[in-house]
Amino acid sequence: MSTREDKPAPKKAKKTTAKPKAPAAKPKAPAAEDKAEGAQKPVAEAPAQQPQQQPVKISCTRGFAGWLQRNKVSLAFSSYQSGRLYLVGVDEQGRVSFHERYLARAMGLWADPRRLLLSTIFQLWRFENVLAPGQAQDDCDCFYVPRVAHTTGDIDIHEISVLEDGRIIFVNTLYSCLAFLSPTHSFRPFWTPPFISKLAAEDRCHLNGLAMKDGKPAYVTAVSQSDIVNGWRDRRAEGGCIIDVATNEIVTDKLSMPHSPRWHDGQLWVLNSGTGYLGTVDIKSGAFEPRAFCPGFLRGLAFHNGHAIVGLSLPRDGTFTGLELDNELKKRDADPWCGVQVIDLKSGDIVQWIRLEGGISELFDVSAIPGVRRPLALGFLSDEIHQNVTIELDQAQPAKAS
Repeated sequence: MSTREDKPAPKKAKKTTAKPKAPAAKPKAPAAEDKAEGAQKPVAEAPAQQPQQQPVKISCTRGFAGWLQRNKVSLAFSSYQSGRLYLVGVDEQGRVSFHERYLARAMGLWADPRRLLLSTIFQLWRFENVLAPGQAQDDCDCFYVPRVAHTTGDIDIHEISVLEDGRIIFVNTLYSCLAFLSPTHSFRPFWTPPFISKLAAEDRCHLNGLAMKDGKPAYVTAVSQSDIVNGWRDRRAEGGCIIDVATNEIVTDKLSMPHSPRWHDGQLWVLNSGTGYLGTVDIKSGAFEPRAFCPGFLRGLAFHNGHAIVGLSLPRDGTFTGLELDNELKKRDADPWCGVQVIDLKSGDIVQWIRLEGGISELFDVSAIPGVRRPLALGFLSDEIHQNVTIELDQAQPAKAS
């Protein structure tokens, strides 16, 4: 096991033109250790400048690096409980690379090879990949740099997506609505469930997930149809619903704390989190068909190349009392996990996994980044962000030598 030693950030700002160089992170004391064979320790922010947390141990399946390489994908996942964005890829030695950045209350996440969106305690951040397609710097082929932060206030943004016209849409859980960013205000409401009578900062139904279809918002999940402040907390075991955004129809109200609806391969998938099952929902009958059980509270779902990537969390109070998930774990003589599990959609088997133990007990969102081998991100807690300067050039006007 080895730790990647990165070059220190230059003292003087270094301008780049055609090939912007991504400064590397400086791991003075990595915050977590990976136990998998051939895996790297995570590259983290300087611990002296970030909030203290308990030590974190990260382990993964022995074949995880090979799975990422064969499927030509990397992963991103967030943890609001610890305030971490994790980027998972493969380094030039073929080892699993865990790279983390601190962002307070990191929650909703959306990523592709060119852009990454992340909601935090009171902002929605847009990161841009400054490397050109096919370019690699410092053993990464994707370097996300924070460019724009929209200050929304603490509205509890749960999931984020992008419309076909490029506009960002998100689940505004505190105000029980789907919303757009506003150039002037915190947000602009787009859609509200039919049972919500007032736009109020009361988290009435715990609207939490968004499924896109053909570049448009199609389905959302909510824990209940409550229309009073925090009313959903009394409906955790049953009454969880999926709503058709276009028609306002309730597709089903027979779920338990559903999260992360996704339209994939002609089917509506959802995490029936209160039971521990990933499954599909028949949009005509509303029937839920379980496909795979995962030992934890499920939140965060992505798909890639015949696989589902699912986030798992531990219970907040030490138990899942009142949820069917508690019975499912007891029936299997199993302890809950915090981590990420990869499920083969044909067999329903868990074929790869990442497990986090210690200082992190809850994950929030998960994203697959196709075509990227090793993503990194520029952080906020060191002077690296002061030194990184890249220039967008008009291709018709090449830069003159200085």
